This record gives sequence, structure tokens and C-alpha cells, in this order.
Amino acid sequence: MVRRGQQQSINVPGAAASPSRSGGAVPQAGRAIAVAGEAIVDFVLESSGRTTPHLGGGSFNAARTLGRLGLRPVFIGRVSSDRYGRALRGALEESGVSLDGVIASDAPTTFARVEVDGDGAANCRLYIEGTSMAGLLPAEARAAMPERAVALHVGGLGLAVEPQASAIATLVRDAGPETLVLVDPNCRDGVVRRRTAHCDRLRDVMCLADVVKASEEDFAYLDPGRTPHQTARALLERGPAVVLLTNGSCDVTVLTARYEGLIEAPFVDVVDTVGAGDAFGAAWLGGWVADGLGRQDLGDFDAVVRTAEFASVVAARTCERAGAEPPRAAKVDAEWCLEW
Repeated sequence: MVRRGQQQSINVPGAAASPSRSGGAVPQAGRAIAVAGEAIVDFVLESSGRTTPHLGGGSFNAARTLGRLGLRPVFIGRVSSDRYGRALRGALEESGVSLDGVIASDAPTTFARVEVDGDGAANCRLYIEGTSMAGLLPAEARAAMPERAVALHVGGLGLAVEPQASAIATLVRDAGPETLVLVDPNCRDGVVRRRTAHCDRLRDVMCLADVVKASEEDFAYLDPGRTPHQTARALLERGPAVVLLTNGSCDVTVLTARYEGLIEAPFVDVVDTVGAGDAFGAAWLGGWVADGLGRQDLGDFDAVVRTAEFASVVAARTCERAGAEPPRAAKVDAEWCLEW
């Protein structure tokens, strides 16, 4: 795609509840959304000192968000057959996620220890060695990928550890012209042993994406020599049509080669921010697909912004509950109705 013209800046003062275009709430039969990556358990240290298990992982959270929007995504990844793995499968299914892409593993479930600070921000330490998540093979991923998928969501730990990282990168490289690819790097410092190789892989995959959803922290991790805004602009010159850049206050900067806009986060009573970024990226993708839009429509900046406004509402509602619990929603004509 050739993109020319002067950058123009607009300010979107608040997040509306839904995109204004009408469209079906689910993709047509045979045109599924695939989410490839990790399903893990977060053991959250609460302010009271109690540790509570929460089902999670960036890809798991994204799949559940899409499922709760009525889009019936296919989750692709390895899930343990142990007690926690059964719980992860049950939670995916209960949220409307297809398990057709799940590969069973006898290895134990991957888990993370999460501490939430006084502002609701989460700090994680992951335990991956010898667990189920990382073992996804390229052949397994290819076999699990739906034919003619309308969209593919990847990122997080899915691109952090081998052999799963190579398997998911293969899905991105093999994606057909009808498949919109969204990458959410969701970088976690201290997870990977070979940071340089990990960053190189992420850059390569992001350059193959149509949309990159990233936080300022992600870009600071990947490109510490530049500001996140500079990194986003440089990335747009190398492949993606859209970058959705979030910050700690949950505001979102929407960038394309020609245009740029700011979406201010809706005001909510924040319990914690666990899963909010995952919910935002998935809700953007879900809103886009539900409006009947595809790769060919990414040049419509107004539509990109409207969909980001909707995604901001979904992310904000996720912050109102402990753990990664996105709201449920249904689309009635052109309007999204959110509920718990």
C-alpha cells in the first residue's frame, strides 16, 4: 500500500460507547478470528496479603474478550491437561471461545506471580521452564489455523519463548491476503533469556502486521533509544497501516502514515489494570470485524478512531473488576450494548 500526505492531528475528547457503522455481530461462516498464544494462571498477591489465582495470559485474555463480544474466536495454543488447564479450557469455552485450535499437553500449566501496586498496576514474574505453554510446534499451529480466517491476533508470551514463538511467527508469515493481522507485543522484562533475538523477532513480526497495538512500555523495551511516538512513526514506514499506542493513563494515540489522533480514557473506578491492554487490542479487532471491515478498509481513519473509542470503553470496563475480566457485549443494529 502506498501512503502519502501530510500528518494531520485530531483530538477525540472522549470515548463513545460504540462505532457508528452498522454490520453483523459475527463474521460469516468459515471466516473465523484466530488468537494464537498463551493461556496461563496468574497468582495475584492482593493488598490484604492473600494470594488469589486468576486465569490469564495476554492471548487468553484477548480470546475471551472477543468471545464475550460474540465473535466466537478460535484459540490456538498448548493447554495442560492438569487441573488449572481444565479451568483455562472451561473459562475459554464459557466466554464463547472455540477450542478447536487447542493442543493438549501433559506438562503442567504455566503460571505467573503478580503483585498489584497502590495504583492498580501489575508487576509479574513468570515461571515457564518445563510447563505447557511454550511447546507449540509450527506444524501444530498450521493445522489449528482456520482456513480463510478474517483476522489473526498474536503477541505476548506467544512470541517470547521457543518453539512457540517460531510457530506463531509462521502463522503471521503464512496469513492470506484476506486475513487482517494484529500484533500486540506485550513485552515483559525478565521473561526471555535472549533479549536481542526476542526484540528482533518482534520487530520482524510487527513489520508483517496490518495493525500493531502497543503500550509506551512495549516500545521503550523494544527501542530504548527513541520515544514511543518516534518508534511508532518509524514502524509505520516499515509495514503496518495502523499503530494503536496506549499509555499508563489508558489514553490511546491512533497513528497512521497520514493522520494521528488522541482518544482520552473514559473515567472509571479502577480496581486494577490487569488485562486492560489485552482487552483493548482484542476489542478493537472485534469491533472492526463486527462492522464488516477488513484489511482494505484500514485507510479509513475515521473508522479506525471510532473502533478505538469502542475498544477504550471495553478496556475501561475491564479495569473496574479484579483480574482480567472483560465485559460481555452484544451488537444491536449499529450499537454495542455492554453488560457484565
